[in-house]
Amino acid sequence: MIGFLRGIVAGIKENTLLLDVSGVGFEINVGSSPFISGISMGDEVTVHTYMSVREDDISLYGFATADELSLFKLLITVSGIGPKGAVQIISAMGADDLRFAILTGDAKSIARAPGIGQKTAQKAILELKDKIGDGSSKETGENVSAGTGQSGPLDERSEAAEALIALGYSRTESYRAVKEAEALLKDESADANKLLKNALKFLG
Repeated sequence: MIGFLRGIVAGIKENTLLLDVSGVGFEINVGSSPFISGISMGDEVTVHTYMSVREDDISLYGFATADELSLFKLLITVSGIGPKGAVQIISAMGADDLRFAILTGDAKSIARAPGIGQKTAQKAILELKDKIGDGSSKETGENVSAGTGQSGPLDERSEAAEALIALGYSRTESYRAVKEAEALLKDESADANKLLKNALKFLG
């Protein structure tokens, strides 16, 4: 198993990166990730990889971070999501937004990835929600779970987020905006109205 590759970018095509590692060219499927648009020919990069071995195919899938690779490995355990579908989900959403979507039950956002339907997105949420963990964002370490019934600030956050959802925003957008609003306020006692007002500024 190849855990990661470090080498020189020798070629960039749509969804594919050619990496020169000590004279050996590895073709890596990276989907439509922003990762591929942020690099240039000749750059030295590290790509976290997963090798998919099938009877008629051996392919490498690559990611900018170990966190994305970890989520990719979880996604391919879901029936109906293969490596190609999983890399599209990761590249379309990124690790943190995908984690938000799973924890908040936002199938609509996941289904926006190419080749992923609403039913498959719902199945991913059902099967992975408990595996994601306690709702902590890997990037921020903050809790993003919804509807847990806990008292205190989480209730205020949930109330503000549900108000945004009622206005037509997706669950992922809503909970992320509330989290950003709370960070800006730097006030644990902020009520739902104050959070909602600042979340709308963030979304607007």
